[in-house]
Amino acid sequence: MKTMSCLELGGACDVQFRGNSFDELAPQSKKHGIEMVQKGDPAHLEAMNKMQGLMSTPDQVNEWMNQKRKKFDALPDVEYGSSLNSQY
Repeated sequence: MKTMSCLELGGACDVQFRGNSFDELAPQSKKHGIEMVQKGDPAHLEAMNKMQGLMSTPDQVNEWMNQKRKKFDALPDVEYGSSLNSQY
């Protein structure tokens, strides 16, 4: 299992997401981002606006996803106890 933070994924905080694949992790990050934007969190709103500017075309979205996937793949696998589950 691997861990990435909201900040590592382009967000604005240290909330951790865990998964065995990037495809497990990405929905957690998306859910968190949506929740924080709905709450009106200024730091997450700023991060979301920045990300939207970086990903204005499908090719840019794919490139961003590929970069994050490579970063995830390069992380070491870590075993976590059942009490250390991701927030999402």
